[in-house]
Amino acid sequence: MSKHASLTPLKMLLFAFHATNTIILSYLPLYLKYKGLDGTEIGYVLAVGPMASIIAQPFWGYMSDKFKTVKRVIQVCLIGLLVMSVVFFQMDTLLPILTVGAIFYFFVTPIGALGDSLAQRRSHDLGVSFGTIRLWGSIGFAVSSLVIGEILTRAGIQYMIIPYLFFGVLAFIVSFKLVDVKVESDPVKLKDVSLLIKSKPFLIFLFFIMFLSVTHRANDSFIGLYIEQLGGSEGLVGVAWFVGVLTEAIVFATAGYWFRKYHPLVFVIIAGVLYSIRWFIYGSADSPWHIISLQFMHGLTFGTFYLASFNYISRLVPKLLQSTGHLVFFATFFGVSGIIGSLLGGAMIDSYGGGTLYAAMGGIALVGTILITIYHLLPYGKEAYIHEKSK
Repeated sequence: MSKHASLTPLKMLLFAFHATNTIILSYLPLYLKYKGLDGTEIGYVLAVGPMASIIAQPFWGYMSDKFKTVKRVIQVCLIGLLVMSVVFFQMDTLLPILTVGAIFYFFVTPIGALGDSLAQRRSHDLGVSFGTIRLWGSIGFAVSSLVIGEILTRAGIQYMIIPYLFFGVLAFIVSFKLVDVKVESDPVKLKDVSLLIKSKPFLIFLFFIMFLSVTHRANDSFIGLYIEQLGGSEGLVGVAWFVGVLTEAIVFATAGYWFRKYHPLVFVIIAGVLYSIRWFIYGSADSPWHIISLQFMHGLTFGTFYLASFNYISRLVPKLLQSTGHLVFFATFFGVSGIIGSLLGGAMIDSYGGGTLYAAMGGIALVGTILITIYHLLPYGKEAYIHEKSK
């Protein structure tokens, strides 16, 4: 089997999983509104996923490093996704939605992180660009956002479980063909994990990027409701995501050409500047098409920010702890930031409207960009690795 053929199941897994992710990310807020929840309650539900991920990401990352398999852990999580999604979509009131949602997200949230961790390690082993593999997740996201948006506009938001299960089953089927990673070291022990916790550069970097990722996650949660506030439909929400993720795919696909030219932190800072500009402009939008026409900035901001941060974390973390390090990064990026973004964003959009929410996000992103610039100029930003104390 050629090296590129051996990557096909992994690309298909990323395609199918991110297609399911689109459905939850783009349409769950609208689905919950259909169920009768208000903006603040929707914020609670959207915060449950990140809360679960704070426990789930490091837990499944540790299990992956301990048992030296990414493939099997992904399969266990996919079974959880299929079973719990069926239960989750049967719930009608806030408390059952929150309770079942927490279990559902416990299995769902680590899949993207583990898929990316596997992609990063396989790309390293085969000498191909990580971006060219990760690109397939963006394509899945883009195709799903456009097609499912149209289907749900015509059929009704209440049927979103059907396309969700379709892509979930597809992801599970292709997972059996995945090529697992080989780790030539002793299984990771809990004391090894303390190396991450004691690393000041690792912790400071995670704290500073939260200022950017909080705004990113708030946008993930509320762009659909904001477009609706501005007079748009489910179909237009799908178009907005499609445009954004298309540019994200282009950024991932071309990363091999531009990414190695500068230190990853330089790209994080550039993404931060663009995030600030993007949110300030969104805050002044007066039509859904205003937002859609600027969605190309999603790729420039998230694509650049995510690739650069992921690359920097991979440098900071010893090989033995790659899955754990990646999933702690995910727990911060999508977990802690998601909770803050969902709760504050839900309260703000309810009380002051989407325009004020986006203006506030612009200010927060600007603070984060300044902090990361200072971090890059200080000695911490120059450190490339956590020195392995245990060989």
